[in-house]
Amino acid sequence: MSIEVGAKLQGKVSGITNFGAFIDLGEGKTGLVHISEISNGFVKDIHDVLTVGDEVTVKVTSVGDDGKVGLSIRKAQDQPQPEKKPFKREFRDNSRPKPAAKGKPQTSGKQDFDSLMSSFLKDSDDRLSSIKRNTEGKRGGRGGRRS
Repeated sequence: MSIEVGAKLQGKVSGITNFGAFIDLGEGKTGLVHISEISNGFVKDIHDVLTVGDEVTVKVTSVGDDGKVGLSIRKAQDQPQPEKKPFKREFRDNSRPKPAAKGKPQTSGKQDFDSLMSSFLKDSDDRLSSIKRNTEGKRGGRGGRRS
């Protein structure tokens, strides 16, 4: 029996270490399943998943020139992997008033402008005071620049 990359084989767990499990493939051939290739989820202790003597289906991932065989239980399972969607970050700026939609007339009254202006000035003063309060201590206060 020749062992080729990509082949699915039946094997028996012959030994367990802290980094993986050795699988007896028959005819004196042994391969290693690394701890990361045992399950799709995180495996802290291999003994929680496998025991010596378990029959497992493995997929050959690599065959070295020196005879070392790399195996994977995770890839031997026929479950399709869920596709990872790229993370999209949305930024929202709630500080600016939203423009009026097309087709809707904007209300233009002296009261509306005055209230908008006063709220803008109040908000601006609050922001400036918080910026000053947060940066003065970090830059050394009101002195000249440090050399």
